[in-house]
Amino acid sequence: MSYQFNEQLSAYTHQFASVAARVNRLALENAETLFGVQLRTLEKNVEATTSYLGELAEARDLDAYRNLLPKGLQVARDNAERVAAAGQEVIGLTLKTGEALGELAKGQFEAATSQVQATVAKAARKR
Repeated sequence: MSYQFNEQLSAYTHQFASVAARVNRLALENAETLFGVQLRTLEKNVEATTSYLGELAEARDLDAYRNLLPKGLQVARDNAERVAAAGQEVIGLTLKTGEALGELAKGQFEAATSQVQATVAKAARKR
């Protein structure tokens, strides 16, 4: 009886460690992807802003500044759109990861339920 208990405990512990490793891997992959999305967006925004500021620094008269004003507004708009798109992508990726974690939990719950049912059925047959 004690041997069977130790064997079951060992199996449950192994199963738990396996699930924990998969959860950690999913979470890490999600964090890496989210960081990549945000970093690419930041790089594009910095590049666009730096380019505009370079043009602004080269302007020598009032007309040049007037001509650059609409471009500055466009750069700001494009930057805001990139940030919004990145935010939507981050939300989508987070939802996808949440669904994967939910499926993992569901699978573990179903496996545990079937193991309990098998144990109960086995105990009932022994009576």
